[in-house]
Amino acid sequence: MKVTIAQINTTNGDLAGNTAKIIQAIEKAKADGSDLVVFPEAATHGYTSQDWFQDRDIIAAAGEPLKAIIPATAGITAIVGTVRENADDDGRRLFNSAAVISNGELVGFADKSLLPEYDVFDDPRWFEPSPAGSHRLFEIAGRKVGIVVCEDFWNDKTFWKERLYEVDPTDEVISLGAEILVAINASPYNKGKIRLRCDMAAHRAKLQKIPIVFVNLVGGNDGIVFDGASLIADEEGDIILQAPAFEEFVGTVELDAGRPDARGITGGEISSIHSALVLGIRDYAAKNGFKKALLGLSGGMDSALVAALATEALGPENVLCVMMPSPYSSAGSISDSEELIANLGCEGRIEPISEAFGLLAKQLKLDAPVRGGSSLAAENMQSRLRGLILMAISNNEGRLLLSTGNKSELAVGYCTLYGDTNGGLAVLGDVLKTEVWAIARELNDRAGREVIPVRIIEKPPSAELAPNQKDEDSLPPYPVMDPILEMYFEQKASPEEIVAAGHDRERVYWILNKVEHPANEFKRQQLPPTIIVSKNAIGVGRRRPITHKYRR
Repeated sequence: MKVTIAQINTTNGDLAGNTAKIIQAIEKAKADGSDLVVFPEAATHGYTSQDWFQDRDIIAAAGEPLKAIIPATAGITAIVGTVRENADDDGRRLFNSAAVISNGELVGFADKSLLPEYDVFDDPRWFEPSPAGSHRLFEIAGRKVGIVVCEDFWNDKTFWKERLYEVDPTDEVISLGAEILVAINASPYNKGKIRLRCDMAAHRAKLQKIPIVFVNLVGGNDGIVFDGASLIADEEGDIILQAPAFEEFVGTVELDAGRPDARGITGGEISSIHSALVLGIRDYAAKNGFKKALLGLSGGMDSALVAALATEALGPENVLCVMMPSPYSSAGSISDSEELIANLGCEGRIEPISEAFGLLAKQLKLDAPVRGGSSLAAENMQSRLRGLILMAISNNEGRLLLSTGNKSELAVGYCTLYGDTNGGLAVLGDVLKTEVWAIARELNDRAGREVIPVRIIEKPPSAELAPNQKDEDSLPPYPVMDPILEMYFEQKASPEEIVAAGHDRERVYWILNKVEHPANEFKRQQLPPTIIVSKNAIGVGRRRPITHKYRR
């Protein structure tokens, strides 16, 4: 039996465009002589359509894409992730489904049963769970094929130490006699996820002695990035087809060939984060109609990395780096920035703020900034003037403004609202400062040259809003702070668990109380969409009130 993985990049609400991609992949599968072609979850509509799935006109027209897809399946079977209307009066109005279409006929649907509502997921808000006794077993090319939708595959009691649900729809479909298992997914990227999926699918295939076809969505949608990395495991648990990560892929394999795929997923986690950020920038710009971008280039590490990632995503001819020196900018901030711009081949522009800052500071009778932060209003005014200039250029030239703050800063509020937080997309908002350095070094290694000058990588971090200012005047060193933030955000560890891991008690409580301070939550809730690369990231998956009295 020949099976085709159709790992496509969909756009929310682009029913015509998504349908065209589906039909194109069906034709490719036919040309390959495939018996079955499999698409990701909600491929017709876009999985992250959110409350569009509650609109009556969208619900009423849910089946429209299939009308174009069904005739295209002459001579082949397709499993297509879609949504379908719930005809009952009770419950949510849509099912999240896999449509089974064979030789020009709609055979039936396998509906999603387990509806996640953690991290970035909120399925129960939009979808009704699969009715009891729902059909999930279909005969395709003479084989009994069990079909499950995303979360229905992720509850294997032999793989997970802790589970979120008592039932396991995948076990149920295997018990019905499935000879092949197909899982369609919209599984977002986060650190460690690619390896986890491979291990999970291979474990179940080997244990149950059943081939598994695991197809995942690829592409950026707002801040959520889907990495693809779809795979097919044979009954021995060997991966016989491994789709590349972070790119579209349509590929076919003979299911019974028994030849492991030698490609695998190459590169380490830092390389994967790099690729996720590039894809996130590229898709956010393209899907929102931007061809060009800009950012403020300070001569520091964060903006340098964003500039490098943006040129990779959009092409250097489409990226503008704006240098905005103030009275407190170091001599190297311009020279290092100019060297980076030359290395990248993008456009550079200098827009000084010293004169405007001096006039406004005098008008408002603000004290001059000094090291130690005694005049935060004057410090923040510089950042806000830069934000004003960048937004004016964005409006005037139709460029997407990329925000450059990193997760370590945003977590503890070391940023200026309406200043360096301005923008249409927060590129590094889920990337810790230590990871920023690691990605910069990996980027240079990948290029085989010094794209980001080593001077920028090695200089002490500074906002340069006051004389001789350094980040460590206000914050613990990033190599000390970041492991604490990682445990808090990504492992949801309690303060005492973090202390027990070897971190200083006073520092742990200071950092966590900074993170959870209402003023800093107020800032974070006004950030642009953030490209997510970790679990429980700053962004749509983390929900905290601004107004509260909780204290650690």
